[in-house]
Amino acid sequence: MKGPVLEGGLVRLEPLGHRHAADLAVAAEEHRDSYAFTWVPRAGEVGDYIDAQLARAATGMLSPYAQVSLASGRAVGATAYWEPRSWRSDDRLDAVEVGFTWLASSAQGTGLNAESKLLLFGHAFEEWGVARVDLKTDARNARSRAAIAGTGARLEGVLRNWSRSWAPGEEGLLRDSAVFSVTAAEWPGCRERLVARVAAAASRAAGRRAG
Repeated sequence: MKGPVLEGGLVRLEPLGHRHAADLAVAAEEHRDSYAFTWVPRAGEVGDYIDAQLARAATGMLSPYAQVSLASGRAVGATAYWEPRSWRSDDRLDAVEVGFTWLASSAQGTGLNAESKLLLFGHAFEEWGVARVDLKTDARNARSRAAIAGTGARLEGVLRNWSRSWAPGEEGLLRDSAVFSVTAAEWPGCRERLVARVAAAASRAAGRRAG
């Protein structure tokens, strides 16, 4: 599985590479309070982080992206498609997850996350023809759960001891995962919601520049 470059009005999603390392090192060292349950490297770990994501990509199970702000031209975070699943004889995708997402503190609440989801969901449903897109987060991560719900994805439930915990001090432990999804039937309504959120964010940014 390999995702193409995806570009909107606020963000361009570029396949992750070491050319993004310097920008991501800066982005990762901004205010980090929102990263308590999320895998976000420190500046000195960015090279290893990119290597780990590229190793996952080599297995065909991950397509990692850098999130590049069009306003600054700098990479301000990362995201990915992962765990593609297919049950059809022609090997077309039936489902894929969007995850491994993080943004610099300064990019949060700016519409970049909403537009990234719009681009990723749109490509998955409209080009790959998937039946569903999944999203998961640590069940304790109220901020992430609210952000996912804000995209229009629906909570399906909490899977106990489902995956590795990324919380500091919990190395080797398992976490409960809150599982969300958007189905193909729900995508048109979800798309409208995301388009409206991106437009509102762009309008706020234009207002700040005018002021």
